[in-house]
Amino acid sequence: MVCPDLPYVGGLPHVPPPRGQMVGPGRTHHRAPPAVTPAMNCRAEVLEVSVEGRQVEEAMLAVLHTILLHRSTGKFHYKKEGTYSIGTVGTQDVDCDFIDFAYVRVSSEELDRALHKAVGEFKDALRNSGSDGMGQISLEFYQKKKSRWPFSDECIPWELWTIKVNVVNLANEQERQICREKVGEKLCEKIINIVEVMNRHEYLPKMPTQSEVDNVFDTSLKDVQPYLYKISYQITDSLGTSVTTTMRRLIKDTLAL
Repeated sequence: MVCPDLPYVGGLPHVPPPRGQMVGPGRTHHRAPPAVTPAMNCRAEVLEVSVEGRQVEEAMLAVLHTILLHRSTGKFHYKKEGTYSIGTVGTQDVDCDFIDFAYVRVSSEELDRALHKAVGEFKDALRNSGSDGMGQISLEFYQKKKSRWPFSDECIPWELWTIKVNVVNLANEQERQICREKVGEKLCEKIINIVEVMNRHEYLPKMPTQSEVDNVFDTSLKDVQPYLYKISYQITDSLGTSVTTTMRRLIKDTLAL
């Protein structure tokens, strides 16, 4: 499944990368903009999904990769203080094995490994929790504020994405096939929601000077430069069952047709 009403790359939904970035041959040249006052509050977005156990990893990777696709740039190349160019960012199509869904991610193996590691830990914690299969994984973007010795740098969050997950248990292969299709449809809705949020003109950290780039971007990757981020998760039995109930109703209604 691919999402309608969006530009496509390789037949898959995609929107342009962050402003000022070029995808394709060549580089885009910039001058650092004037200082922007940081956002007073962290912007927060919450998504909810209901999936079968074997779909947890693919669903989380689809959402996290989509967010980071729009929160990453090419590597910065500084000419002199205040003047720089941005390298290119490639994209890669990903087809899910257990969901009727395909998405686009940044073609960075290092970033993909980091997300697989974080999502794998979340999936294992869900499976081993002994709870009803409910939890949430969060992707937080932040910037650093230098502090004077002996204090450590302050990390100021400016955007937080929380994905609440409900794991459903299905009775047979027929229900699994229906769930495969329905989860694909729901993921498509989530991706469209993410794109709409990304297209709003809201606060982003200013493009840094060379001496400040590590305060805004993760420069440790060799092929891409995402905004500084961290991933955390929580396993809980208090997320509520509204999404699970909706998924079961969808499966039941489909079986009744």
